[in-house]
Amino acid sequence: EVQLVESGGGLVQPGGSLTLSCAASGFPFNMRNMKWVRQPPGKGLEWVSYIDTTGRPTYYADSVKGRFTISRDNSKNTLYLQLNNLKTEDTAMYYCATSRGGWGTTDYNHRGQGTQVTVSS
Repeated sequence: EVQLVESGGGLVQPGGSLTLSCAASGFPFNMRNMKWVRQPPGKGLEWVSYIDTTGRPTYYADSVKGRFTISRDNSKNTLYLQLNNLKTEDTAMYYCATSRGGWGTTDYNHRGQGTQVTVSS
C-alpha cells in the first residue's frame, strides 16, 4: 500500500521558514518522480515544485521560485520542501505526491494527507 506522510507544517510569521518532510513507503521511492502541491483556503490545487528520481532536475512555480527548495533522500525514502521568506499567500495545505505527467501540473497518482502551513503575523 502506498503511503505518503507529510510533517513539518505550522504557524509562522511572514519572512519565516519551515521545512516540510514526506515519508514514503509501499513503493520504490527512488524510481518515482515526486512533487509538492498545495491548496490555499477556498481555492483549488496548485502545483509548487517537482523533482526527478535522482534529485535533478528540479522545477518550481514562479510564485515560489527562489524561496522554496525541493530535495529528496532516496536512502531514507523521504521528500523535503524547504520554505524560506514565507508570505501570507503561501498559507495552504501542502501535499506531497507521486507525479503523474511532467512538472507544472497538479496531476498525481498518490497523495498524502497534507500538512498545514499558515503564514500570519
